[in-house]
Amino acid sequence: MAQKSRRWLKRMGIALLVLLAVVAGAFAWYVSDYSHADDTARAALSQSVQGDISLVELEDGSLAFVPSSPTIGMVFYPGAKVEAEAYAPLLHTCAEQGILCVLVHPPFNFALLNVGAAQQPMAAFPEIECWIMCGHSLGGVAASSFTNEHAGEVDALVLLASYPACDLSNYQGDVLTIVGENDQVVNHDKLEAARNDLPPGARTLIIKGGNHAYFGNYGEQTGDGTATISHEAQQEQTAKAISELMGNK
Repeated sequence: MAQKSRRWLKRMGIALLVLLAVVAGAFAWYVSDYSHADDTARAALSQSVQGDISLVELEDGSLAFVPSSPTIGMVFYPGAKVEAEAYAPLLHTCAEQGILCVLVHPPFNFALLNVGAAQQPMAAFPEIECWIMCGHSLGGVAASSFTNEHAGEVDALVLLASYPACDLSNYQGDVLTIVGENDQVVNHDKLEAARNDLPPGARTLIIKGGNHAYFGNYGEQTGDGTATISHEAQQEQTAKAISELMGNK
């Protein structure tokens, strides 16, 4: 009887190891399949093209695009399974508006695995008077969750093709949702329903001709609509809207 029990336990142990190996393999495949930053994004990271914008790497690996004497800062959460560097052109454009921009690097390119990523960058720049949380797609969910947990420290929330997974209806800061007109990736029904989770003064900007992917520079996205404007045009309109949002700060 004892021998049968040992054989059974051995078989169960082998089965468990096989299952763990399968799960580990599936996870490794999942996280290795992501959208990469294109050449334009790589160029935006080059010191030689930064001009008046300084590029600083923080202790946690985040990249800060630092304009001269900023008082407004923005922490950016990338979209899921998108290389963080793909958003360098957008953040460089925002930095040209005088906003210090920090690009966080989530584990496995999945921002929801480190919602608290904004804390270290915020601590690294004590001179910043106002902070914006911003995120693209699922990165916007992470940004909204951080805002919900640190509402007193966040002055504004910007959601790019995104909506919160928490109730922010009582949030006292500014909220701006920006969506490309031709975005076919975001769930528009959920986007509309999520208005109830945002404060009454929350605003929405529809970028004519824009789509889901063009907030970043990582190529076309499966299932997305076709953009009729350039990456640069979509990102410039986004940066301008964010700057105008903070104009009264």
